[in-house]
Amino acid sequence: MSAKVHDFHDGNLHFQERFGTVKLAERVAQRASERLKKEQREFIEQADMFFMATCDHRGLPTCSYKGGDPGFITVVDDGCIAFPNYDGNGKYQSMGNLLKNPNVGLLFVDFVGQARLRLQGVVSIDEDDELMAKYEGAQFIVRVALTEVYPNCARYVHKYDLVERSVYVPRKNASAPTPEWKRELRDYLPEGDPARSGD
Repeated sequence: MSAKVHDFHDGNLHFQERFGTVKLAERVAQRASERLKKEQREFIEQADMFFMATCDHRGLPTCSYKGGDPGFITVVDDGCIAFPNYDGNGKYQSMGNLLKNPNVGLLFVDFVGQARLRLQGVVSIDEDDELMAKYEGAQFIVRVALTEVYPNCARYVHKYDLVERSVYVPRKNASAPTPEWKRELRDYLPEGDPARSGD
C-alpha cells in the first residue's frame, strides 16, 4: 500500500503548503510500503536498539528505548517483526499503553553507519509465544504487524562509535549485575526478583 496525498491531514498540509513541499511529500509518501525489503530486514536483524512510541488511554504519547544484543529483534516475515520485553522499572508504561492502544511507531537508528528506518504497526503481546525460548530473560514477546515501512533521510544522524554493549542485557550462561536503583528500592521489588536478597 502506498500512501497518497489525501492520507495527509490538515496539520501536515498546513506546513507542506507553507513551505511548498506538497508534491515532494506526495512523492516521498509513495515510497512507503507494508512489507520489508531485503536490505530493511537485514538492517533490523542487525540492530541492537530502537525507539518505540506509544499513546495511553488519554491519547498522550510517550517514547521508550529498547535495547539488546544484535539479533534481539526477529523478522518473522516481511510483514511482521517481534522482540522480547525484558525486566524494567515495573511501570509497564509502554507495554500497558499497547494493551489500550495497540498502534505503535518504531524508529531504528544506526549511529555507527548513519542510517535510520521508521516502522508503524499494530501490536500483539503473548507470554506463551513460541519465540520465548529464543530469548533469555524475556517476560513476553511483542509482535508488530507492520502497516507502514519507510526509510528516513539520515543526514542529521550523528556518527558515533560503539564503546560497549550494556552488561544488563540478559544473556545465556551469564548473570547480569543488579542495577543500583533496584538496590535502593529493594523492599518494593516483587517476590522472586534476585535483587530482593541483596545479590
